[in-house]
Amino acid sequence: MLMGLVFLFAVLEIVVFTVFLHHPFLLSWHIISFCFHILIPSYVLQSVKMPEIQLGAHTVRSHGVKVARAHMHDWLILLLLIVIDVILNVIEPFHRFVGEDMMTDLEYPLKDNTVPFWAVPIIAIILPFSVILVYYFIRRDVYDLHHAILGLLFSVLITGVITDAIKDAVGRPRPDFFWRCFPDGKGVFDPVTKDVVCTGLQSVIKEGHKSFPSGHTSCLGFLALYLSGKIRVFDRRGHVAKLCIVFLPLLFAALVGISRVDDYWHHWQDVFAGGLLGITVSSFCYLQFFPPPYDVEGWGPHAYFQMLAESQNGNPSNGINGQNVQQSELESVYVESQRGRELSRANTHDSSPILDGMNDGRRY
Repeated sequence: MLMGLVFLFAVLEIVVFTVFLHHPFLLSWHIISFCFHILIPSYVLQSVKMPEIQLGAHTVRSHGVKVARAHMHDWLILLLLIVIDVILNVIEPFHRFVGEDMMTDLEYPLKDNTVPFWAVPIIAIILPFSVILVYYFIRRDVYDLHHAILGLLFSVLITGVITDAIKDAVGRPRPDFFWRCFPDGKGVFDPVTKDVVCTGLQSVIKEGHKSFPSGHTSCLGFLALYLSGKIRVFDRRGHVAKLCIVFLPLLFAALVGISRVDDYWHHWQDVFAGGLLGITVSSFCYLQFFPPPYDVEGWGPHAYFQMLAESQNGNPSNGINGQNVQQSELESVYVESQRGRELSRANTHDSSPILDGMNDGRRY
């Protein structure tokens, strides 16, 4: 897993240098990179280990088709979400009334995107998929691979559909709406309604009515949750370096959101709402397939532990587990879970002699 984290940071560095090549954020990223490589103790990263469980029997070749077939309806829903999102991007958004006195906050210059639209799929899908794929090659767990990809795609598409639906319904003008509406800088307003009479390109004006909420800032929440479960951030051992690893995707998403405000494509409220929406949907989608990161079994998907339980009881369901799981694997999971529960109980019990004496005094 340590190799996967190094790979994640390497990919992030490539994306940052590509996206923020001419942006002041690049200096900040240099500082963050220095802290990650120098200040995080290596012994802490080496302690990030998964349970030593044999997962060789659950590969894409042996179980992939059966696992995917059991979730065929989920993949069909994903296709439906793609169609809905395409329709939402085609239809015309609500054209909110924009009077001459409202142009004060909408006259910011029309600039190019620091984070272009083509980079959004790379950041939101390809980057998390790369981390998930690295973890699969390390652990050989098709259950984790399938459910992580499914949860990631659901997180991205559900967030996209909700975001685009709100954009079309609200129709809030972007901060650079004036220059979208009047490329020549000469405002034209209806003499009766006092509403704008735009003279610019229709496609540019259409995009100018899609400010709220921001779609760029609603990514990477799923990746943060996925990493927190895999490296056991909440194991109650107090390794702050693990939190730094989890906050890394969130920091990158925050930098993307700030760039949207700096480019005058969004108001700060749009970015805040988009980030809140993204982390909320990501949390729901993650918990649909994985236990909470603070759970003892938070490192694996629900389906994997369900398969182990059914195999132990000799009752496989849906034909997913056509082969018997090795007994050593079942014992490893059981022992690891028991250790986790004992550790949790030990950490929640305060053995301070002073407190014990106070409790004894209350009894008498």
